[in-house]
Amino acid sequence: MGCDGGTIPKRHELVKGPKKVEKVDKNAELAAKWKYCALSQEKLRRPIVACELGRLYNKDAVIEYLLDKSAERPNTEVVGHIRSIKDVKELNLTDNPAWEGERRNAKGDCYEDMHRAMFICPVVGLEMNGKHKFCYLQTCGCVFSVRALREVKTEICHKCGDPFRDEDTVVLNGSKEEQEKLQKAMEEKRAQAKTGKKSKKNKVVETASKPLELEAPGPSGSSKIEKPIVTAGSKRSIQDMEEKSEAYKSIFTSHSSAKRTKSQMSNWVTHTPYHF
Repeated sequence: MGCDGGTIPKRHELVKGPKKVEKVDKNAELAAKWKYCALSQEKLRRPIVACELGRLYNKDAVIEYLLDKSAERPNTEVVGHIRSIKDVKELNLTDNPAWEGERRNAKGDCYEDMHRAMFICPVVGLEMNGKHKFCYLQTCGCVFSVRALREVKTEICHKCGDPFRDEDTVVLNGSKEEQEKLQKAMEEKRAQAKTGKKSKKNKVVETASKPLELEAPGPSGSSKIEKPIVTAGSKRSIQDMEEKSEAYKSIFTSHSSAKRTKSQMSNWVTHTPYHF
């Protein structure tokens, strides 16, 4: 039954303690966020897009999800807030000249630096590998490091020259607190857009149904006559109907347009032939 031959078990072999929590490799976690699509888990390749929460996706993966949302995918919860392709922005990234791609280590016999990134900040040259915070502009899609925007303060994009505001910046792969802040800002922005659409629609309906008041002189003074608003489209349709009606009436001789005036009527001359 064990312990034969005079073996003495040790305490750690008899008493089972709590299991050690496995530590997550930070390098692998950073590589998953900055080198792989958050939806398909495939390597990022152009065109690359980002959502309002700062997650990175391959554009074709997002399009496939929008075309068929019922298909089974492993990470659909990360794209639940994406309603259409307008909810993502295609990124204008700057290539890293030191990035050699997968060709250098195709055989797997070379050291591969996990912190070597495909893209860099075009202003200060920092690599987009997760060690430094990066953000993108919702106006143009250009990507910069947060340090560059802090050190070189401007209201014009450093890369393309388009104007932007502070609220147009979205942190890429931010912390939990930063993503909660972006989530709140996204919900407020969508609520404002929905309210604006409703108010604009109500104004159009009120303008179309509101009558015009015209002043007309009466026997006891001025009086107001209400006249409904007629749009350009309805005016054109009424005019076409009147023209068709007049053309139809002109076929008959009893219509005013078919009658001749006295000047148009010729005098009838009766000729009686005489035969001798």
